[in-house]
Amino acid sequence: MNIIFYHPTSDAKPWIDGITKRLPQASIRVWNADDHDPADYALVWRPPSAMLASRTMLKGIFALGAGVDAILTQEQRHPGTLPAGVPLLRLEDTGMSLQMQEYALATVLRYFRRMDEYQLFQQQKQWHPLAPHSRSEFTIGVLGAGVLGSSVAKALVDMQFTVRSWSRSAKSLEGVASFYGDDQLAGFARGCKVLINLLPNTPHTAGVLNHQLFTNLSHNAYLINLGRGGHLVEGDVLRALDSGQIAAATLDVFIEEPLPAMHPFWSHPRVSITPHVGADTLPEQAMDSIVSNILAIEAGREPTGRVDPGRGY
Repeated sequence: MNIIFYHPTSDAKPWIDGITKRLPQASIRVWNADDHDPADYALVWRPPSAMLASRTMLKGIFALGAGVDAILTQEQRHPGTLPAGVPLLRLEDTGMSLQMQEYALATVLRYFRRMDEYQLFQQQKQWHPLAPHSRSEFTIGVLGAGVLGSSVAKALVDMQFTVRSWSRSAKSLEGVASFYGDDQLAGFARGCKVLINLLPNTPHTAGVLNHQLFTNLSHNAYLINLGRGGHLVEGDVLRALDSGQIAAATLDVFIEEPLPAMHPFWSHPRVSITPHVGADTLPEQAMDSIVSNILAIEAGREPTGRVDPGRGY
């Protein structure tokens, strides 16, 4: 069994050592531009267009991240990058759900207990107690009901918040009011005090965080974007912040990363920024998942996390 590996920024050695330990019968190597030797599987992140195009005999291509948008975008820019008929597989959890729960809960509680406002008062040397938010008026909407979105929604329900979810197709989550499809998006957003985005990055979801959606939220709502920068229309959120329709925004992802030094998000008093750290790929858990899927394929079973390129996830 031959496996090729490519990641533009990650150290390959821990991956090669880890896969070899789990699959001693496999030979794994770092791919380079002169590599035309046979391969059964590919482990990749942002692969060059020349890496996979001719490898129609691959049994599976594994994305080394939560999403596959970087790989599918490369395919859109250079059609034929992905060999026809070869399964593309994504990491479904591998420790990322817990990280997203931590980020979402920390941010929601910061807004619920009005810590963001107290921080501003501190800078102004003001001693000014505020009336607390009421849970009954603090409905939280989660855009995306996949592995990560449903995990975050469940954690919020466990914290006794009123939670809604929206997804492209119908989902059923215990304790969560579920909405789906374009026709139900406005109804989902109507009256939400917090909007958390965990949608996959697809052509269908591009620009979904926009003026039209914001107008349906509760006045002085909070926005938390943990999906992708392309989901957010940046000018619309700046206008919504200035008008008071959105009280504050926490943004972890951006159209351009790193965020340019002159970007208005840096200096806006009601925008909090983190450098795309919502959930990192944890190599040990990721390798367990990848090897489990390789063994499933070798045994003739259906792997988990198979991507539908037409839907983008």
